Parts: sequence; C-alpha cells; structure tokens
Amino acid sequence: MAKTAAKTAAKAPSKITRATQVLDKAGFRYSVHTYAYDPDAPRIGLQAAEALGVDPGRVLKTLMAAVDGRPVCLLVASDREVAMKRVAAAFSGKAAAMLKPADAERLTGYHVGGISPLGQKRSFPTAIDAGSLGDPGAEIHVNGGGRGLQIRLTEGDLVAVLDARVVPLA
Repeated sequence: MAKTAAKTAAKAPSKITRATQVLDKAGFRYSVHTYAYDPDAPRIGLQAAEALGVDPGRVLKTLMAAVDGRPVCLLVASDREVAMKRVAAAFSGKAAAMLKPADAERLTGYHVGGISPLGQKRSFPTAIDAGSLGDPGAEIHVNGGGRGLQIRLTEGDLVAVLDARVVPLA
C-alpha cells in the first residue's frame, strides 16, 4: 500500500535545472519557488500565480512561436494574451503562429507547463511584452524549467540574461 501512495504522490520538481544553471553561471541573483502544479488548469500561468500567491501580472508565461517559420520565444504576463501581428512585427516578419506543443518541447528540451525561457536546448530570439514589465528593479517570476517550479528575479536581470527585446506583444 505504501508503494501505491508513493506512486500517486506528486514528485517535487528539482530546484537545480538548466534554467538555474544559466543564472548561476551568469552570476545573477534569483530565488526558486515550488508550487502544486495542476496539469488540468485551463491557464497554467494563472494557476501558478494563484498557487504562489503572486499577482498574475508578475508571473510571465513562456510561449514558443514561429515568425515566418523561424522559432522565437515570447514572454508575457500570465493574465495577458499575445497578438500575432505584434509578434510578427517584433521580429520583422510577416506572419506568426504558435508552435504545436510537441514542437515546443522538442526545440526547448522542456515539457509544456515547464518551459523556461532560460536554458533551452538552443538559443532563440526572445521578446518580452513591454506591457508586462514596469521597473527593471521589480521582481518577476518565470518558469524554472519544470512543472511546479518558478524562478523569481528582477526584470532587468531577466532582460539581460536573455538578451531579450522588450516590445509590445499584447
């Protein structure tokens, strides 16, 4: 009976991921926060914010899209939606579309619900929604590379470590 209970218990995500290793190597300060990931949540970013007791505007969701067929990484507050025309314009393209979950997983090396903008299998051009940021010194959460794992760091450090462009996406 103990084995059955152990199998059904949620496995706590590792606090050391490729995402945290990127931050450690770059020397950025951050903290790691775990929460009970709900795979059935209709909007995973909002579920993460609620579980952590954080304003949804302070939790950025990571989205993978393609602009003119080229993969890109997008970050936007969990309570906002991206506009595909703005995504295309942000990368000087004509058309943008979200990647299929299987393609996003294959390209990033992370599972959907745990895709971090940090430590992906290879680097992709990255944009952060300007309306989702406010003060470079303010703290923000991003996925830490595992389901139920968030990293908190400053907006300025996130932009710097990702070498991200900050443009309107929503």
